[in-house]
Amino acid sequence: MCSIFGIKSKNTRLYKRSELLSHRGPDGSGQYTDGENIFLCHNRLSIIGLDNNSAQPMQGHDGSQIVYNGEIYNFSDLKTEELSEYQFRSNSDTEVILALYEKHGADCVQYLRGMFAFAIWDEKRQRLFCARDRFGIKPIYFNHSDEAFIFASEMKAILPFLNDITTNFEALSEYFAFQYTLGDQTLFNNIFQLMPGHFLILENDTLTVKKYWDVNYRIDKEHSEKFFEEKLEYLMNDSVKYHQVSDVPVGGYLSGGIDSSLVVALATESNEDFYGSFHGRFTQYPGYDESEFAKSASHASKKDLFTIDISARDFTENIFKVIYHLDSPVAGPGSFPQYMVSKLASEHVKVVLGGQGGDELFGGYARYIIAYFEQCIKAAIEGTHENGNFVVTPQSIIPNLTLLQEYKPLITSFWKEGLFGPIDERYYRLIDRSNDTNGEVDWNLFDKDGLLERFKTIFNNPENVTKEAYFDKMTHFDFKCLLPALLHVEDRMSMAHGLESRVPFLDHPLVEFAATIPADIKFPGGKMKSLIKEVFKEKISTKILHRRDKMGFPVPLKEWFSGPLRDFVHDIFLSQNAHTRGFYDPKKVLENLENSSQFSRKVWGLLSLEIWHQQFHDKKSELSKLAT
Repeated sequence: MCSIFGIKSKNTRLYKRSELLSHRGPDGSGQYTDGENIFLCHNRLSIIGLDNNSAQPMQGHDGSQIVYNGEIYNFSDLKTEELSEYQFRSNSDTEVILALYEKHGADCVQYLRGMFAFAIWDEKRQRLFCARDRFGIKPIYFNHSDEAFIFASEMKAILPFLNDITTNFEALSEYFAFQYTLGDQTLFNNIFQLMPGHFLILENDTLTVKKYWDVNYRIDKEHSEKFFEEKLEYLMNDSVKYHQVSDVPVGGYLSGGIDSSLVVALATESNEDFYGSFHGRFTQYPGYDESEFAKSASHASKKDLFTIDISARDFTENIFKVIYHLDSPVAGPGSFPQYMVSKLASEHVKVVLGGQGGDELFGGYARYIIAYFEQCIKAAIEGTHENGNFVVTPQSIIPNLTLLQEYKPLITSFWKEGLFGPIDERYYRLIDRSNDTNGEVDWNLFDKDGLLERFKTIFNNPENVTKEAYFDKMTHFDFKCLLPALLHVEDRMSMAHGLESRVPFLDHPLVEFAATIPADIKFPGGKMKSLIKEVFKEKISTKILHRRDKMGFPVPLKEWFSGPLRDFVHDIFLSQNAHTRGFYDPKKVLENLENSSQFSRKVWGLLSLEIWHQQFHDKKSELSKLAT
């Protein structure tokens, strides 16, 4: 795990090592330049291959140079099988990528099992090859202009080289609606992300971007439920085993939910040296302390649980750091406790396992039940519920509706504009937060129709999901759009502390298999994560397995913003620069904060956006000096 940075340009003035990524690699750094075309820089976090032979940039036998961020879990297998004739000079997975590129060119990515973002300067061909893993676990961003091509693990390293730092309004409209962006655009103009499952080639000043992998929901209707259960058990165990390949100790995040509990349980079974687990809690307010569930999971694993108590003071002392490391405001308030727990974990280990991906693969969000509830009502009224294979029927969903007690405001908002309609527009309304900001955000500046169409393009993509598959359409959209935003948080909050986070649910053999499982097996009767619960019921604490109140990573925003953090929030929105943004009204934000008890999450979205502007836009002159 490391950071990568590079510049392809004939302007040697631009060749400057970025100091803005050193937190990602505290164990060493290196750089390479041919003095004419290319400059590569690497900061190293040593996980596999700890000696200097594994340092980067690393040169291949053919003269190619690589900078790489990530882990290839099957690198030992590749050495003995695919690359048995290659003369290796190190014990690292980095050299395996070089060897595969030398043998297969761009097709090297097809052999990699893991998380990665890397750049290879092909000296012979005078071309730059960059690739990103299938799910976007590891980041890579770029700027392409007439003067140069610049890439980096984080956007902040590119900012000094831009002529100006401005906000991308199309991406901003996506942020207001979903709290994440949908495509390759970022919130910064002229900075793009290389999308998950893609690679790019820069040759003769021509940039080509190509998709090499995608998830396709080609449902397997031939096999029995028992077949899916047995194969899921094997693939999940196999993934957790591979994800513990490391030359340093491995621990785990433990939230108290099913996914992280399962990962920790399987990890401790396959690795007697598994270090222990890490958890954050809010003890000052009832309803925000999930530590009893984390303790239950830890007790079952027979490993230590390390816990950090998180306070309002921690928020004021660290929230600017959180947004700085995030590079952009994304994915809700869970990024803050993630930052604090990662800090705790980094004091004990260099590698942690997390549970990201389980909700998107196996149906873990309550909104799926809400969506199906409406469809059940429609089917019952029209008398169509017995026509065809319904995943959820009126009879089957009723026992699961108690799960929606905490979502009554969402359901009210969902139905206030009418029932039924096309399923794409219905799901859009379930996840769209734009109407909540009509009083604070000037939506006349944004194209809401265009926003809906961009959503539909992904939701209705026939290459991924068939037309009738409502459950698969919902989970696929979240897999392609929400999950990368969550992985963004996972990467930045861990790497802020020089910590590597791994996500065993996102192993491509497992993901490809999960996409073939029929919805009536994954989500029967609206039962969230039914298959996971059934297959691993002996591995997960009963207390966790049957809980019905999992909140994710709850943060007492309502209590803090109306209490100990009131003045802090007011000071940020009353700052002079806050009133110059033009697209939102900070006074209105504060008025609504005073008048509404349900306003806290919206304030988080606008607060993190304002802090983001203060951290980057308002410091453009300071950042520009780093490029000279």
